[in-house]
Amino acid sequence: MFKSVNKIIKVIIASDFIFNSGWAFLGPIFAIFIVQKISLGSITEAAEIAGFSSLIYWSVKSFLQIPIGSYLDKNHGEEDDFWFMVAGTFLTGLSPFGFMISSEAWHIYAFQVLHAVGMAMVVPSWGAIFTRHIDKGKEAFEWGLRSTTVGFGAGIAGATGGIMVAFFSFDIVFIAAGTFTIVSAFLLLLIRDDVIPRDKTLPHIPRFKVRFPRFRTHS
Repeated sequence: MFKSVNKIIKVIIASDFIFNSGWAFLGPIFAIFIVQKISLGSITEAAEIAGFSSLIYWSVKSFLQIPIGSYLDKNHGEEDDFWFMVAGTFLTGLSPFGFMISSEAWHIYAFQVLHAVGMAMVVPSWGAIFTRHIDKGKEAFEWGLRSTTVGFGAGIAGATGGIMVAFFSFDIVFIAAGTFTIVSAFLLLLIRDDVIPRDKTLPHIPRFKVRFPRFRTHS
């Protein structure tokens, strides 16, 4: 059954699995990180920072998604969709490294803006490419396959993230989250030639015919 899933859908699901697993590392520990490293033990202040952090992320992401999606729809072809998806995933992967070096509330807010911009680029472009290439007659199965793989990855990574903090430190979790996300961006490059016509991925080199003069010989 899985063999019938086309290459583009397989790669996108695999990338999404790695991407969401990376961010799941942060799920159970992010609020604890804010309490210990940003608010320095103040639970009230940590709650405020976490709340504003969430507000900033969702507001920026929601504000940008519609104009980005509209722009992508106006440009025919999938070249812009593909590069928005890759670039947005890469930008998102930088924010965990930013959280790792944060020491003030505004640092968290700034890197949440970066996270939001990246996701605003990813969500419309990812959805457009997945929708166009989903196998006809297998729509429910392939959406379910995507949800199942992401769910398993997120569950395992969430538990692993908590254990990693308990035995090591917050830094290792942020590094893992950022690394997983950037790896998922590079994985998408495997379908570049399948999404973008080959004549657009490589520069066109014109062919020149060279004619040499003919010399007459006298005998």
